[in-house]
Parts: sequence; C-alpha cells; structure tokens
Amino acid sequence: MALSVGVIGAGIVGLSVARRLARWDYEVTVFEKEAEVALHQTGHNSGVVHAGVYYPPGSLKSRLCRDGARRIKEFCAEHDLPYEEIGKVIVARSADEAGRLRDIEDRARAAGVPGLRRLGPAELAELEPHVRGFAALHSPTTAIVDYRLIARALADDARAAGARVLLGREVTGLERTGARVVVHTAAGATTVDRLVICAGLQSDRVAALAGDEPAPAIVPFRGEYHRLAPHRRELVKGLVYPVPDPAYPFLGVHFTPRVDGTVDIGPNAVLATAREGYRRRDVDLADLRDILKWGGFRRLARAHWRAGVREALTSVSRRRFIAEARAYVPELTPGDVLPAPAGVRAQAVGRDGSLVDDFAIHRLGPVVSVRNAPSPAATSALAIADHIADQVRASARD
Repeated sequence: MALSVGVIGAGIVGLSVARRLARWDYEVTVFEKEAEVALHQTGHNSGVVHAGVYYPPGSLKSRLCRDGARRIKEFCAEHDLPYEEIGKVIVARSADEAGRLRDIEDRARAAGVPGLRRLGPAELAELEPHVRGFAALHSPTTAIVDYRLIARALADDARAAGARVLLGREVTGLERTGARVVVHTAAGATTVDRLVICAGLQSDRVAALAGDEPAPAIVPFRGEYHRLAPHRRELVKGLVYPVPDPAYPFLGVHFTPRVDGTVDIGPNAVLATAREGYRRRDVDLADLRDILKWGGFRRLARAHWRAGVREALTSVSRRRFIAEARAYVPELTPGDVLPAPAGVRAQAVGRDGSLVDDFAIHRLGPVVSVRNAPSPAATSALAIADHIADQVRASARD
C-alpha cells in the first residue's frame, strides 16, 4: 500500500514537494487555505532565478540554489514558460563596498557560480550605460521568470501524477497519532502517514500545531516597490543590485526587470503589521501582538533599530526611496517612477534575535516542517523538494 503524504501549502515549495512525491507513487494531498495556488510569497516574488552568488559554500542555500536554478531552467523549457537570462550586476559605490564585493566574488567562485566577471567603471558603463559605480560584479546567468506560472504548472504536474490539490482547505488542527498525522480542516479530517509543512508566512504556527518548538518564529517584513514608467524602462538592461550589508539580510533597493517588460525598483524592508499585509493599512492585531511579544523580535529591534528607522523613513518618503535608487542610476527623476505592488517576506527570527539566514527544515517524527525559506527559495524549489522528499522516504524506513 502506497505511503500517504499530506502537504500543507500550495506555494512553489509545497507544490514542488507534492509533484516529487506523487511521481514516486505516494498518495499525496495538498491542503491550501486560499482559493488558488501561489497567492502569497510565490505570487509576490520578484521573479529572479538566482545564480547563487551570495551564499556561503556548504550552506543549504548555496547547494540547493545552484541545482535549483538549473532545474528551473529545464522546467521552463519543458513547459514552454518564459525564462530570460538577462544577467545581473552587483554594483559597489565605494572602495569599501568594492572590498566586500571581492569577498562575495571569492565566495561565489568557490560555490561554482559560472561566468562571473569583475567590471571597472568603464566596463560597467558598456554593459549598463545608465548605471554608475566604483566597481561591479557581473553574473550573466542570472535570469527572470514568472513564478506564479511555474507554480500553476507544478500543480498541473502534481495532479497528473495523482496528487490531490485541495484549495480553500485551511488547516485548523493537527493531531499526531503514533506514526500518523490527522489533518483537520473545516471540511473534515484526513489521516496521512507523513506530513510536510510548507506554510510560508504561517509556517511557525502550523508547525506548532504539530508539536514543533516555537523558535524560530516568523516576523513578516513588507517589501515595498516602485516601478519605472514605461518610457524609462531603457534605464536598465538587466538586474542591478547593491552590495549587501553583511549585518542585514535584506538586499536594499535594486532594479528588477520582469518578463512582462516592467521594471521594478525596490524593495525596502519594513515591519508588516499583518502576516499577509501587503498594504500599509493592513493591520491584524493578533499578528501584531504575536510579533511584539516574541522575545526574539525585541532583541532584533534593539540590535537593528537604526536600520529599521532608515527603512521606515524610506517607506514614508518617496523622495528618499528615489534617492537610494539614484545612487545607482543618477538620471532617475521622480517623474520616471510609478507605484507598484508590495510583497511580504516570512523572515524567521531566533530566540536570540538573530535573523535566520539559511533554509531551516525541521523533522519531528512523521512531520517535516520548512521553518525558513527566504530567497532564493523559489529558485531552489525543485531542489528543496528533493531534499525534503528524501527525508520523507527516510522516515518511511524508520
């Protein structure tokens, strides 16, 4: 008799897991609280297929990103989905940032990122005529896709392999009964042999239903974007990124062309007052209470309050936001910029206030929980699915 597996969450990671397990002839059921797939982090993703430039060799991010990028490219080719290798430049604005850029380059080469090229100001101008910088690193294989389209194709593949994708089925409770798990929804109870939790912005709460520990807890950060006006899209040809601050996991304002031809600018990173709060006016008092009472968040706030104030000021001041972007594209003017939709990042925070950087996947008996899956999780989704599926298969042998 085939092993039955439940998957909570129909974002790109959950659907990738479901597809993999269904193709192994497991009986797979996906539980998704929304009426369609990929409605939250996957559907608000920037659409970048990362080449693995930033991640420490040996980390899950480094290992799974490189494999995942290759497989996303193959998946898009197989399903006739858009995949455009437009490349990325990481731009250093000063000698100090150039030193950090060299460290990133060394790490990326050690991780096997292909095609990297160091650029001086003149070479950068040849590649990106409107971008200015002290130095840059070019990653030619960085690509853009539409992750919502990919998620829909993954759902179709999973269904074709025999999986059930149940939409509008919010999980209200989990009950472990020996080696099995009972999944409760408003539509009734389903008992499965194994359970995989890929609940994104709700991952810690759902994991707690299965008896997992409170830490790390999810703290939501809203990433706000602007967009180049259509007549100014030629200001960038590819992706233009800053050198990241090593003390802060968010990348800062950058330029992101999309497969529909638009070019987004952003994001900043401000505390969201609701886990699924895509607008400033979205406030969920229960979510806000959970954030403020989490000791890890209070420690995080004390350690990074200056960065928080800077991001908040950028949020409320369009002038400041554009000024950050003009540090890379000096020609940019307020008339070149339009508002754009925001996204929310599920950032896992430890008890000590640390921002969990690597993917975090917990196994507790018959339950595997994805507790932290920030960027490049979408890029890595197919590789993450194999990693999780191997854990499910191993647990079946226990």
